Amino acid sequence: MSAWFSRAADGAWILRVHAQPGARRTEVAGMHGDSLKVRVREPALEDRANEALARFLADALGVARRDVTLASGARSREKRFEVRDRRADPARLLSR
Repeated sequence: MSAWFSRAADGAWILRVHAQPGARRTEVAGMHGDSLKVRVREPALEDRANEALARFLADALGVARRDVTLASGARSREKRFEVRDRRADPARLLSR
């Protein structure tokens, strides 16, 4: 298993994401240390980038938006997201 995602005790996925807000488009940009780097089109104002990032992750993983929550890092580029759908496959994010 990769260092940027892991399983929590309750079966949810924990994803470590390095966000780059204000990008030209929202996309996976590879790895940034032990985190998945995601460029986000929306600016880091009023949680717009966090919400866009959660929507992007939900869509890319094929899960409902309600199953992806920001666990930590609301005001940081280093974030942790919790994905509560056990069928999600985080490894497929790198193939996008």
